Amino acid sequence: MFEQFNSQVLAFGKNFADAAFKAQTVALESFEKIADIQLKTLENRMTATQAFFTEALEARDFEGFKAVLPKSVSLVKESTEKLYSTGQEVFGVSLKASEAFGQMAKTNYEVANDNFVKQADAVKKAATAAK
Repeated sequence: MFEQFNSQVLAFGKNFADAAFKAQTVALESFEKIADIQLKTLENRMTATQAFFTEALEARDFEGFKAVLPKSVSLVKESTEKLYSTGQEVFGVSLKASEAFGQMAKTNYEVANDNFVKQADAVKKAATAAK
């Protein structure tokens, strides 16, 4: 009886450790992808903003400022669009990670259920054989 209990606890512990390792791997990969996406966006926007300010600082008269104004609106529009698309990409990566977590949980549940059913069947067979 104790051996069956111990084997179930050991199997559960092994499954839990495997699942925790897989979940950590998925989480770190997702974090890496998200950080990469955000850093690329930040770099892109900083480069565009730096180019705009370089041009804006060269304007010395009213005509120069009039020429820079449409570019400032364009910069804000592009930045907003890029930030929105980055948010969508980050959401997509997060969604894929949560789907992977759900699939891992489902798999672990099925494995635990199968182990329990196998143990229960073995006990049933042993009980019927003993009669």
